[in-house]
This record gives sequence, structure tokens and C-alpha cells, in this order.
Amino acid sequence: MLPSLFISHGSPMLALQPGASGPALQRLAAEMPRPKAIVVVSAHWESHELLVSGSAAPETWHDFGGFPRELFAVQYPAPGDPRLAAEIVELLKADGLNARTDDRRPFDHGTWVPLSLMYPAANIPVVQVSLPSSMGPALQTRVGHALASLREHDVLLIGSGSITHNLGELDWRAGPESIEPWARDFRDWVVDNLAADDEKALHDYRRQAPNAVRNHPSDEHLLPLYFARGAGGDFSIAHQGFTLGALGMDIYRFG
Repeated sequence: MLPSLFISHGSPMLALQPGASGPALQRLAAEMPRPKAIVVVSAHWESHELLVSGSAAPETWHDFGGFPRELFAVQYPAPGDPRLAAEIVELLKADGLNARTDDRRPFDHGTWVPLSLMYPAANIPVVQVSLPSSMGPALQTRVGHALASLREHDVLLIGSGSITHNLGELDWRAGPESIEPWARDFRDWVVDNLAADDEKALHDYRRQAPNAVRNHPSDEHLLPLYFARGAGGDFSIAHQGFTLGALGMDIYRFG
């Protein structure tokens, strides 16, 4: 059975400058059986309701600005999977969660950037599930539980966000060996509670974790972690690291 993954996707420049994350993602892809399809919850598809991308041929969306022209030329032409999208909607509804398809949603960079490093041939169907971020961690855990059975059918489930994400406090001159203590302490708290399987503490991270609001001024980049955890099994660390002093690049595996 395939695991579920949480991937810290970092800057969109990861697609062109993969650093240590690129080899880690490539190793992870090589170690796993080839998925029949991939389902991604990305921090960059916030919504008020649960939506599932239903296009057969999603476009590559460069949903950012201020980066080199070369990045805007990158395409990830993986197909969608309308049949899988409809199955996901039914699984969510069976769990009491209202959901519907969105047939126009393109791939945002939280999806195509890490997948371009894991599966560069772009020949595995990909479906995105939106992130109703105002509903917090408990909903994402529930969505993960609802879709966990897909892992038994060779579908890879990915939450794509960031273990820390305060862009206003990044040090653009910092090397990979430079880590802000407030970011490291938060990351370590999350890892300790994932290892202890303490769901109550994890759901209450904004009150219990050290420097929680400093690391996540808003929730959206941590919430995909709860989807991956809810969908998966035993926790393990596939990769750890920081860039720019405080931007965590951890990758976690569940199952």
C-alpha cells in the first residue's frame, strides 16, 4: 500500500533550484511503487467549501509573481482524472462532508512544483482537493480519513504546504546551516507530537506549540499536514532541513 506524504514545497523556485529537497523527493518516488494516480491537498487552493478538481487536462498555473522568466515557462502537463474526482466526492459525502467538483481548476504551484521533481514525466493523473482553511486542522484530519482507502488502490495522497511559513522573517542571505531557534523549536514540537500520535495536541497547535503564530501567521501552509496524517499510518521523516533561516523543508511519510 502506498503511504501518504506531507511535503514542504518551499519557494516556487524549487522547480529550478531543488537544493537538498530535489534528491529527497526523487529518492522517495523511487522507493515507492508507481502510483496509478495522485491526489494533492495544496496550501494554495483555499476555499469556503470542499472542491475537487474535475478537469481531464488541467492547466499549469503560475500563481505567483516576481520570479525569473524561466520559471513561468515550466509546464506540468499531467492529465486529470474526472472519474477519480467523482469517486473522491462520493467518499467525502459518505463521510458526511459536502463536496463537489470544479472542472476549471488548474494545477497551482503547491502541486506542480513538488510533482515536477518526483514524477518529471508528468504522465500520472493528478487530482486536487481544496483546502477550506477557516475550518482548521480537524477538518483536514477528517478529509484524510475519508480518502485513506484510496491508498489501497495505488493512489498516492499528498499534503503540500510547509512545516514553517513566515515569509516576513526569512533571511535571504542565510545558508542551509542557518536555522532560527524559534523555527526549529516549532518544527521539533510538531515532530515530537507526530511521533507520539497526539492528535489532541496537534489540533490545538496554535495554543500549545512554541512560537506557533510566529511560524504560521495563518493556518494554510500547515493544514495539509493534517490531511496527510489523517490519510496515513505510522509517521516517519523522509527529509529535514531549512532554507533562508526559517523556511522549513521537511518531508514526512505516513505508512
